[in-house]
Amino acid sequence: MPQDKIIIKGAKEHNLKNISLEIPRNRFVVITGLSGSGKSSLAFDTIFAEGQRRYVESLSTYARQFLGQMEKPDVEQIQGLSPSIAIQQKGLSRNPRSTVGTLTEIYDYMRLLFARIGHPHCPNCGREIKPQTSQEIIEKVMGLPLKSEITVLAPLVRGRRGEYRELFERIRKQGFVRVRVDGSVYGLDEEIKLNKKRKHNIEVVVDRLVMKPGVKKRLADSIETTLKLGEGQVIISKKPEELIYSEHHACAKCGLSIGEVSPRAFSFNSPYGACPACTGIGIKSEVSPDIVVPDGSLSLNDGAIEPWSNPITTKTHRWKSSWKGWYYEMLRTVSEHYGFSMDTPFEKLPKKYRDIILYGSNEVYYRPGAVYEGVIPRTERIYRDTDSEYVRNAIFEKYMHTTTCPACGGDRLKKELLSVTVSNKSIAEVSRMSIKEAGLFFNNLKLTEKEKTIVKQVLKEIRDRLGFLMSVGLDYITIDRAASTLAGGEAQRINLATQIGSSLTGVTYILDEPTIGLHSRDTGRLIDSLVSLKNLGNTLIVVEHDIATINAADHIIDLGPGAGEHGGRIVVSGSLDKVMRCKSSLTGKYLKGELKVPVPEERRPVKPDRVIEIKGASQFNLKDINVRIPLGLFVCITGVSGSGKSTLIQEILYKALAR
Repeated sequence: MPQDKIIIKGAKEHNLKNISLEIPRNRFVVITGLSGSGKSSLAFDTIFAEGQRRYVESLSTYARQFLGQMEKPDVEQIQGLSPSIAIQQKGLSRNPRSTVGTLTEIYDYMRLLFARIGHPHCPNCGREIKPQTSQEIIEKVMGLPLKSEITVLAPLVRGRRGEYRELFERIRKQGFVRVRVDGSVYGLDEEIKLNKKRKHNIEVVVDRLVMKPGVKKRLADSIETTLKLGEGQVIISKKPEELIYSEHHACAKCGLSIGEVSPRAFSFNSPYGACPACTGIGIKSEVSPDIVVPDGSLSLNDGAIEPWSNPITTKTHRWKSSWKGWYYEMLRTVSEHYGFSMDTPFEKLPKKYRDIILYGSNEVYYRPGAVYEGVIPRTERIYRDTDSEYVRNAIFEKYMHTTTCPACGGDRLKKELLSVTVSNKSIAEVSRMSIKEAGLFFNNLKLTEKEKTIVKQVLKEIRDRLGFLMSVGLDYITIDRAASTLAGGEAQRINLATQIGSSLTGVTYILDEPTIGLHSRDTGRLIDSLVSLKNLGNTLIVVEHDIATINAADHIIDLGPGAGEHGGRIVVSGSLDKVMRCKSSLTGKYLKGELKVPVPEERRPVKPDRVIEIKGASQFNLKDINVRIPLGLFVCITGVSGSGKSTLIQEILYKALAR
């Protein structure tokens, strides 16, 4: 008969006072109490830690060597423990490539959807791209200038790992004599050794010829052969450019072929899909002239150039000098060459000289063979080349700012892939939608019967994941939202939605204050999600202070009576009614209304002349708002989840003040 309780005996981790208790399984359990009373010590450092330790010990000796030895928590015995998953209050990935879409795998399924039923359009003229026939490809190539030297290549391998010895042997037996591997041409009679751990591009050299009258028949034969080998693709190498033609996706008017339309092509983490200008990040970091010269009224002698008058120094990096040394001599050389005074305020100098100081000049040599490269290029070079994380972080924090990539407009992908649409929307346009908007888009998608058959399962996965995110109150977050901008509570609820979607049973989930940062309007939806997770056959142990969550719990454990040394004991364990009847429970007194947080009788007056004024705030979902924040007061910024509170204070006010 399966055990229906988790039995803990002699728990002494951190400030726990040798406590013993029983926790019902397959129930919604809340651990509450004063801050510092031992809630996390019991939930995470005892129950979860022991569950993890037992799981690791169940693995083979070989597997354990990679996971390391886990210490046993200070507890005498725990019985009835099932596999445990902790969903803690901490941020997700700080990787700039990580988004809500990639974390929840919604974007991965969107890539598959767009690759299978997307309609390609020409990024130049906007016309829908249709397959080219072999005859159309031949005519396009025949239009190249006379005497052009071309190589006709059939692509066989694109960005895949391996040694490909059997492939080379098979090509040789088919009568071909050359291949191009990663841009270099090899004869098939020589040994070609490839690193099997690296990705390679391999093309067969089908023909090499010069464009001239009478070459059409030979060219036609070569292209027909190439299309068969390259599965409908031809590469025409005409130095210094390469032309790609495809029987699948090419514009008849512009002659532009967008090449492979596959799931990996829609990945901004892949070189086949990422915007080449920003490498798929969507933003570019560059040194800002306004930060380099924060006070234009200063002259060069007065230290107008901030990074050179106060250089960042380390023991190991060469960017270390006194102001009246290396950098001073560079600027003095520039001023003498162009004949301006170093005592003139920087803003009074002609724009030509200001640009030379900031961006460099090929005319000035501050020493033999050393051209003056300028403040901004030099700073960016040091940022790019240094091995010192301290120097890189200091430059980034002090002198750089991020701007939207001008090539892709922040959409991260190559322009030809942004022209592939489903229901007249590109994958970037769908990614910019909120979870709620995306849910409506995918639920109302108009598809042909053939398209429905192709993407039936893919659509189900996308809709399910969007539904899980809405159920935990995250309908306002956009799919392309960077993971690094998520608050701890949002990150935890994304983890929670992922677990709901996994449909695991028999698991003990341990959550750390999931209602933090959540407006009261959305707390009920979160509780419904927790109950649904419990109804799947799981045990929920939630560390929480929120009154609505405590009221919804099947079982409550109140720790205390105080914090730190004065905590670590079980004040009461049982139903809500039992907690409210317990005279020694502070939690019970607040639940009954005997104790409450008093409203201040007096408030400080607002002084109109002491305010911070923010004008035209438009980041993320802020709608060009103006805000006046009084100084010297306790100011609260509130609103429903996703209304823009953190954007206003953290992304706009804090960053402006920090600069």
